[in-house]
Amino acid sequence: MDSQGARIKILHKIKKALRDPVPVPFPEQVADTPVFIPSGEELTIEFAEKFTELLGKFVYCADEAELVKKLSGLIQQQKWDKIYSREEGWLDDMKEYHFDPVTTDDLAGCDASITLCDHLVARTGTIVLSSQQLSGRTSSVYAPVHICIAYTHQLVFDISDSLAQFKKEADAMPSMISYATGPSRTADIEKTLVVGVHGPKEVYCFLVDKLMD
Repeated sequence: MDSQGARIKILHKIKKALRDPVPVPFPEQVADTPVFIPSGEELTIEFAEKFTELLGKFVYCADEAELVKKLSGLIQQQKWDKIYSREEGWLDDMKEYHFDPVTTDDLAGCDASITLCDHLVARTGTIVLSSQQLSGRTSSVYAPVHICIAYTHQLVFDISDSLAQFKKEADAMPSMISYATGPSRTADIEKTLVVGVHGPKEVYCFLVDKLMD
């Protein structure tokens, strides 16, 4: 059979499958039954374990004052003098705690980017960002180092819980949802794991337990 004939045969099978769909064998288990069951551990602990297993760097902060202290210390230690962030409101709030890093509008030439996020998925150690955030997706993808600022009330167990939160909190789903699980990586080259190929080489998550009064 030539390639054209094989293509026609495959398309015919697809059309037949769409015309005569296979019924779901257990319809009563599809709607609300979660596939993954929470382990019983605190979401903070589970997220931290999964995130660090994926080469993410996790930093716990009791409050925003401690966040600024640790974040400023990291920036000074790494000698990052070009921070990219579109989180203007958050940056203004942090000035109260004397956090005022040297920023840049050049995403391609920055040392690191700082973003907020929508959710953290504990089961997979995933950071969830969407078009609802000012930073969008570019800040977390193009910078060599991505620093995510999150709060404990943003923790959810599974991706399905994240999607449910989006549906609950907004009239319509965001036009873009990005699930970032650790630094960029690939093993396509001779089955050798390479980190930082199509995105950041390092990802930090600063998790804040509570807002300051």
